[in-house]
Order: sequence, then C-alpha cells, then structure tokens
Amino acid sequence: MEQIRKSIEVVAAVLVRDGKFLATQRGYGEFKDFWEFPGGKMEPGESKEEALKREIREELDLEITVDSEQMTVEYDYPSFHLTMHCFLCSIASGTPVLREHEHALWLCREDLHSVHWLPADEAVVERLSTSLPSGQSCS
Repeated sequence: MEQIRKSIEVVAAVLVRDGKFLATQRGYGEFKDFWEFPGGKMEPGESKEEALKREIREELDLEITVDSEQMTVEYDYPSFHLTMHCFLCSIASGTPVLREHEHALWLCREDLHSVHWLPADEAVVERLSTSLPSGQSCS
C-alpha cells in the first residue's frame, strides 16, 4: 500500500537591497545550519502576499513590499513534499532582527553559491544567478 506523503505549502521572500540578496541560516531542526530564503507556512484564509508579510515581520522584524512572484518550487524531501512560492521583495522599513535564524548574509549574485542552501532553495539560487537583470553592481 502506498503511503500518503505530507504536503507543505510555504512562501519565501527573495529580499533585495543594494543589489544583494538576503540569505538566512537555520538554527534548528533537521536542516540546522543550511541557508534559505526567509518565509514560512501560509495560515488558513491568508493570501500568499499576506502570509509572506506576516512571516517576515515575525522572523526578521521587517515590513516588506512584495514586488513580484518569481517562481514556485516543487521539491520532494524525504518526509514531505514542499511547494514553495517565491517572491522578489524589498524592505519598506526596519533593519533585519534575527528571531528564528542563526545568521544572515547579504550576498551578491556572484556569491550566492558560497553558502550551503536547502535543496528546495537551490532552484531559486540558480534562477537568481542566471535570469534576473543584474541591477546595481555589488562590490
């Protein structure tokens, strides 16, 4: 008999500031020390954008502007299937405060591969590395 796999749907913010992307490092759980784009699970009745703004407020104490949906990643982890909706975002106000993560880095496009990303986030990194306009130079 085939086992039904748990599915989780989340939203993720690809925060951009001065041509750099915010990467956050997990401080807990099975994927501790892996890097990810911040975000989290949607609550019943929330739109993707509402969930993203709430999650970023809770995790990083930031108010953000959700600029555009970039991609949806489908990824099979060993114990669950993940659907991750990724949005390009900018900071409306605040400075990042790490409430759930160990570390955070602002990475230039060329430095995105310098950290160990969660498997689902690797697809987003690949997309950022190849298909978004360069924008400001990162020095």
